[in-house]
Amino acid sequence: MENNRKNLRKIFKNFFSVCIGLTLILSAQSNAQVKSYTLDEAITTALENNHDTKIAKMNIQKASAAVDEAYGNALPSLDVSANLTHFMQKPMMFFPDFGALLGNATYNILFNENVLPRDNSKFAPIGLTKQSFALNNSFETKVQLTQVLFNSAVLTGIGASKIYQDVSKEQLKSTIAKTILDVKKAFYGVLLTKSLSEITSAGFANAQDNYKNVKAMFDQGMVSEYDALQADVQVENFRPTVIMMENNYKNAKEGLKILMGIEPSSDFEIKGEFEYTDEALPQESELVSKALSDNLDLNTMNYKRQVDDAMINLYSADYWPSLAAFGNYSYAGSSDDFKFSNYSSSMVGVSLSLNLFKGMQTKAKVEQAKISHDVSEEQYVQLKSFIILQVKSKLLDVSSAKSKISTQDLNVKKAQMAYDISKIRYQEGKGIQLEIQNNEIALRQAKMNRIQSIYEYIVSKAELDQLLGQVEAKYFNSK
Repeated sequence: MENNRKNLRKIFKNFFSVCIGLTLILSAQSNAQVKSYTLDEAITTALENNHDTKIAKMNIQKASAAVDEAYGNALPSLDVSANLTHFMQKPMMFFPDFGALLGNATYNILFNENVLPRDNSKFAPIGLTKQSFALNNSFETKVQLTQVLFNSAVLTGIGASKIYQDVSKEQLKSTIAKTILDVKKAFYGVLLTKSLSEITSAGFANAQDNYKNVKAMFDQGMVSEYDALQADVQVENFRPTVIMMENNYKNAKEGLKILMGIEPSSDFEIKGEFEYTDEALPQESELVSKALSDNLDLNTMNYKRQVDDAMINLYSADYWPSLAAFGNYSYAGSSDDFKFSNYSSSMVGVSLSLNLFKGMQTKAKVEQAKISHDVSEEQYVQLKSFIILQVKSKLLDVSSAKSKISTQDLNVKKAQMAYDISKIRYQEGKGIQLEIQNNEIALRQAKMNRIQSIYEYIVSKAELDQLLGQVEAKYFNSK
């Protein structure tokens, strides 16, 4: 009996060992499948999967097709046509009665030549009779070549399509820059929430260690129950904050996941740290000048103005004549019984067309195009003012963040010293538990403020770079 129990215990022990081993293996495999992304990898992934970027690329393809179409209007046009017809009922026409005319003419000659005695009753009345000159079946094949010699709309359309293509390319650059900025903000947002979560967790661990020390001292009668209760309350007050920070970190990762366009069910980690380097910033006037020359949104709007100018010329082209050369060759035949009598013909020529009146449509279209151009001009001026304001604002934000970082670096050191001193004082019986709690909160807040200041600097600097049109060329080349 005892041996059976030992065997059962051994079996259960081996079973649990196997289960634990499988669990560890599966856990290791699961962890091995979690992909890590650097900032550059996150940006590259987002540019490959981002829907706005895909749409911008499709617009470039569409614009390229429009350029080809515009050039096609200037190339020769070759048309082939063929038709076969059969009359179910022939068309009829009314003609004078040629039989009566011929008979009357014959009798008139015979009477005049005294071959027959004149008899006016022989003359038949002349009326109309239905006759058809069409055959039942006919066919025709025709080949025609047409070449536009002059058409203002065709020439203007080629230029307009090229400008539209430039607009599409600039819009893609602007979309790429915006995607990069969004990914940077989200990436560093994940780093921020992760760092804040780690700081909070470290504070929670400190609170737990402090509680253990106070509890041990209370058990030895060295501190009061009040101090032990305070330390315990501090630990429990920390728990909701730890959970909240962990949830913020998870939500930040979900937001980055959406921007990168990866599977919602997949998990990932990020590789990176908050790195702050004190950079000297150019003068405000220099930054404003660079933004006005290189800002991608402003460049896109400038191309839009050029498109509006081209549209005015395109619609005005209806006032101009159109000149085209043409040549054709046709082969045809007709018969009543499908035994066709065939013939061919060919011709060349030049056609000139000029619209004299079109219900004021051309004037109305030109007027609409001019209004669109004026609207674009106002939008361009408005965007310039907004960009200047944004550059000045972001420059202030960057400078402010730099000042905060310098202050917070010193503040963290002071808070750490105060926390360490409060722990030593309490252990020596010279301090109180409240000092430790207050200094721990101050240290945690100082670390959070420093991380948030670095985050503000990085984000403000990234927004300033986007306003200045500063995007690494490799991201444009990867499109």
